[in-house]
Amino acid sequence: MKKLVSMAVLVFLGHAVFAQSDSTKTTKKKASYTSTQSDTTKPEKKKVTYASLNLANRANDHFMIEFSYDNWVGKTDSMNTSGFSRGFAMYFMYDLPFKSDPHFSVGAGIGINASNIFFDKTEVLVADPGNQTLAFPNTANTDHFKKYKLVLTNLEVPLELRYAFNPENTNKSWKIALGFKAGFMLSAYTKGKDLENQAGQTINAYIEKQSSKNFFNGGRVVGTARVNYGWIGVFGQLQLTPLIKNGAGPTINPYSIGLVLSGL
Repeated sequence: MKKLVSMAVLVFLGHAVFAQSDSTKTTKKKASYTSTQSDTTKPEKKKVTYASLNLANRANDHFMIEFSYDNWVGKTDSMNTSGFSRGFAMYFMYDLPFKSDPHFSVGAGIGINASNIFFDKTEVLVADPGNQTLAFPNTANTDHFKKYKLVLTNLEVPLELRYAFNPENTNKSWKIALGFKAGFMLSAYTKGKDLENQAGQTINAYIEKQSSKNFFNGGRVVGTARVNYGWIGVFGQLQLTPLIKNGAGPTINPYSIGLVLSGL
């Protein structure tokens, strides 16, 4: 009897121990992970539009002033140019930004260009009625002017395709422009100052002018390019049409390089 009671107690205690052991077991929870990988998807870049920018107060290059070094392509040996031949031009422009992309705009206007080509001991017989061609006689061995130049003045209509890197504030932006100028000649004259003899001694201190457009083409087309930062930049241009009429002299194409001031 005691053995049975003892066995019953042992079975009860064993059952209790195993039951307690089962109750103390913990279930393993499923681990949760948080992704630390950054989102590499870039936000879509919004397109700059005319409506998104305030262009009311930007400088539109309404005025352009050019100072240039001038010369000719195709000149002959008898055209003894010298010194710093120079030009000056001034234009009033109107700027039209593209509504689809205000980085781009079209500039159009009107202005005047004057070119001064200097010669050394050489005259340009623009008003000689006996010549069929434009003559450039050498005067080194005879009386000649100490200073002598040919002045050409043109009325021009420039047209440009422009690109501004910062269209909202072009006063602090790089700007590029390509285009052309169409114009016609207003005047052509020579100016000689202080007549000297062969030895370089002054004979007569006076100014002589001779004026005629007979040997020159009345119209012209000029290709242009310029680069600005803000209101100052550099430009270059080449006349695409010949300066002298066909049969009146060699094919001459004037060109200019220099500084340009623009703004307002």
